[in-house]
Amino acid sequence: MFSTFPPDRGPHAPADPPTDPRRRLLLELGAALLSGGLPVHDVEEELRGLGRALGAPEVRVAAFTTGLFVALGPDDATVLEPVGPALRFEQTADLLDLVHRLRAGAVDGHRALSDLDAIRRAPARWPTWVADLGMLPVGVGLCLFLQPVAVNVLASAIGSLIVVGLTMTARRLPLLRPLLPVTAGFLVSVLVLGAARAALLDGPLRTIVATLAILLPGALLVTGLSEIAAGAASAGTARLVSGSVQLALFLAGVVAATAATGVPASALADTRVAEPSWWVICLGLALAVAGLVVNVYTPPPAIPWIVAVIAVTAAVQIPVTSANGAALGGLAGAVTAAAAATVAHWLPGGPSWQVLYLPAFWVVVPGSFGLLSTAQIEVGNGAHAVLAAVSALFGVSVGTLIGSVISRIPRPAPAPLRPGA
Repeated sequence: MFSTFPPDRGPHAPADPPTDPRRRLLLELGAALLSGGLPVHDVEEELRGLGRALGAPEVRVAAFTTGLFVALGPDDATVLEPVGPALRFEQTADLLDLVHRLRAGAVDGHRALSDLDAIRRAPARWPTWVADLGMLPVGVGLCLFLQPVAVNVLASAIGSLIVVGLTMTARRLPLLRPLLPVTAGFLVSVLVLGAARAALLDGPLRTIVATLAILLPGALLVTGLSEIAAGAASAGTARLVSGSVQLALFLAGVVAATAATGVPASALADTRVAEPSWWVICLGLALAVAGLVVNVYTPPPAIPWIVAVIAVTAAVQIPVTSANGAALGGLAGAVTAAAAATVAHWLPGGPSWQVLYLPAFWVVVPGSFGLLSTAQIEVGNGAHAVLAAVSALFGVSVGTLIGSVISRIPRPAPAPLRPGA
């Protein structure tokens, strides 16, 4: 199956030569998986499985957020590979398919390296400005769920256009990219709080969060917590620090906007002006998913599968969140997303479970809306807000860990045919 690679020589054999192509393949694939945003413990597990398929059952892997070390055995030299530029979601989907085919023996090692290079060089399916415009339906869709009032939805649409413009500017001028969180938080909050001060809308906090949700580092925080829980403390801590700094910058922009508009901090209470009906929830979810599909360059063949998994996830998460709060809602959503993605992966033609789970995960994180409580920490709503925010993030993190276990359940073997059937 992998005749182009040297076979395993046993645990007491001399160390492999530095040019062993198996090590190079594992390094390249591991760095690409990290570039795709996968947690480090999942990357290590994938590479160990690949090592067994490549004839290196004792492969050693140590991954972190900016690179990884790989050795083919206990006596082999360890090599470092840094992480390259971030991959688009469609590239990550193709990469996961390549890993699946490699582990199944459908492609040899040298062909896998060639395919990996082609994946990295592949052009985007549509222009960047089209992907950026996907932020507009995401903001509007989330606002329909969070604050389903016409004027709030209109403010969210205008704020989303501001976010689109800032994102395009930051891409053209990389030096301004670090200022994106605080600038977006400030300008969107000035718009919404200014409208609230003029008595044009109520419940500004939920409108602000819906508009900024696609930029908020909720997924980064949850991934960091799940890595720490899985034993990858170094990588998890780095992500937590990075996500916390980004969140602090967003909140600094919001607080600066309250001072600029003269709106009291009490106006940022978590207030829902109206309860959405079922059709409004469905419409909001459909808009958010459509915008997300465009924004992350989702591969078209995977879109129906992704929509199905998100629909199942939302059908569980929304009622659980309403009845039991954000922590249990995030936990239920993450577990449901993983279970639905795993079952869909088992079906004929189903994509890799990560391809199906990641978009649902991006919906679960803002869907738990623990960041509503996080925002209230800055405006002085006390220890209850801190506890609610931490509980929501931990709920999604625990659900993600459980989902990772679910995803490793082997595909059920088909029942044997009876004699004479």
